[in-house]
Amino acid sequence: MNLTATYLQKCNGIIETVKAQQHQIQQTAQWFAESILAGRVVHLFGSGHSRIMVEEMWPRYGSFPGFNPIVELSLTNHNNVVGANGQRQAMFLENVSGLAERILRNFNLSDKDCALIVSSSGSNIVPIEMAELFQQKKIKTVALITTQHSAKSKSKRADGKKLSDFADIILDSGAPAGDSMIYIDGLETPVSPGSTVGGIMIVNCIKAELAKLLTEAGHPPKVLTASAIVGDAKAKELFEAAYDEHAQRMSALYNNVGKGQ
Repeated sequence: MNLTATYLQKCNGIIETVKAQQHQIQQTAQWFAESILAGRVVHLFGSGHSRIMVEEMWPRYGSFPGFNPIVELSLTNHNNVVGANGQRQAMFLENVSGLAERILRNFNLSDKDCALIVSSSGSNIVPIEMAELFQQKKIKTVALITTQHSAKSKSKRADGKKLSDFADIILDSGAPAGDSMIYIDGLETPVSPGSTVGGIMIVNCIKAELAKLLTEAGHPPKVLTASAIVGDAKAKELFEAAYDEHAQRMSALYNNVGKGQ
């Protein structure tokens, strides 16, 4: 078997892992629908490559408003790699205690909100503290981790707690410990990770279930849609309407910030 076939075979295993989580995915979508129908948002957070799942959720084709994508450039900038704004700094900062509180201090949070926190290892301090703070605010919190990888990862927190300790629902990307899935003769360490494959499938399953619930509730979402499907005029109309709704929802997050905090 060639390595392409091997990788795809392992991805089939990830599909089975995602398939086994349909109940958790549907419950997540139900919670998210309740927040969005209440005029609130679902907060999304991921540092490092986990931001990919945040961007996949919103905004991109086939997505819709109702989300607050929290993506800190200091934790996610990747193209410089070294030098100013390099990866050494980002990896350091994602383990600085107190940064999550500084980020969330910008928003007027509500117990009607929900949150989705993405971290493959579930062991870095910022995503852990982010989830902990959301739970303190009585916000339903969903963690998307890689179960096998998290189990073999050591928490950076002194108390040893991980992201899964502060989650109401835990979703598993289905990748192996270490994430990478392909071993090559003569190469000491594996290549080709799988957590993004599983993570992207999970967030899009949530998105589909959520769109169904919103539509059934009489509030079909304004979906960012390609002109190849609906034509230029309709595509522009949908984009403008979706971005306007996002702005309106975000305005509620800035209203009265600091009062009672």
